[in-house]
Amino acid sequence: MTLPPPARVGQRVDDVDTPALLVDLDAFEANVRTMAAFARQSGMRLRPHAKSHKCPEIARAQVAAGAVGICCQKVSEAAVFVAAGIADVMVSNEVVGARKLERLAALARQAHVSVCVDDADNALDLDTAARGAGSVIDVLVEIDVGAHRCGVPPGRDAVLLAQAVNACGNLRLAGLHAYQGAAQHLRGVAERSAAIAHAAALAQATREAIEQAGIECPLVTGAGTGTFVVESASRVYDEIQPGSYVFMDADYGRNSWEGLPAFTQSLYLLATVMSVPTAARAVVDAGLKAHAFDSGMPLVHARPGLAYVKASDEHGVIEVAAGARAPALGEKLRLVPGHCDPTVNLYDWLVGIRGDAVEAVWPVAARGAFY
Repeated sequence: MTLPPPARVGQRVDDVDTPALLVDLDAFEANVRTMAAFARQSGMRLRPHAKSHKCPEIARAQVAAGAVGICCQKVSEAAVFVAAGIADVMVSNEVVGARKLERLAALARQAHVSVCVDDADNALDLDTAARGAGSVIDVLVEIDVGAHRCGVPPGRDAVLLAQAVNACGNLRLAGLHAYQGAAQHLRGVAERSAAIAHAAALAQATREAIEQAGIECPLVTGAGTGTFVVESASRVYDEIQPGSYVFMDADYGRNSWEGLPAFTQSLYLLATVMSVPTAARAVVDAGLKAHAFDSGMPLVHARPGLAYVKASDEHGVIEVAAGARAPALGEKLRLVPGHCDPTVNLYDWLVGIRGDAVEAVWPVAARGAFY
């Protein structure tokens, strides 16, 4: 069951029910503009990753600013965005299983749909599903460029897979998917640059090998919020896929960003102080079930001396440093999530604010779209 929104347009932020996800619209809009301007000036195709927000309103804003389409990770997620009018959707992931492939093939009759493969048998299954649906699906051969997740090894194995895809009547080889996810949170710019230089070299050599085999390889796509500048500068990549830039989070805040485009924190978890047992401790109503902890504890925004130090299912413990102003019972605090993507997936609504007022309430329509 989708719960009612925690806020109404025109309401004061302090009257928003909690826990709730706030989006500072000034910061969000600036982030969208900054990334779109970078892509435009660098001559890159921009395909933002919608797994960060799962929200059609945000996807439409990204496309309006110049994105060619979006990425998502699951067929059900893609279906939400196609139904919302997004005309170009890449599933930047492998899709395995007859039902999923049938649904993907049916979606390809409604929008331009592309998908990754790293197995020839999976490509044959995808071709069968597309033929049954009367659709044609663009396919990207995914290569492992260092993240050691999905992807065939670069070089000969990728060429063989490209040949298998090229032999399928209802598939069209669109290029290579070469995403180095492990590089996104390397802290230093030099570390991230070295990781992507290696990835770009593998992608370039693989593209050349595919073309030498007589197969066109028109696109190399990849990149994330932590590295998109480096992929662009390599001139190997044609398309970038950053996602978290619209929101940012505490973990991305730990990266070094010198000399890179600046993105501002726009996503906050609004929590209410539900208990003040001592002068050194307060408790908020946002615990383990309210935000993701895989990247560490959230930060308490704009309140020096307050630290979120411990969580249980429905409680978050705030430590109050000596000399700091303790929060009052019922006071609202803004937290910066450690990891924005899985935090957003916990909520049905995003509350867009400007200044002290609620300006928009957006459904997280692809929340829970795992299959």
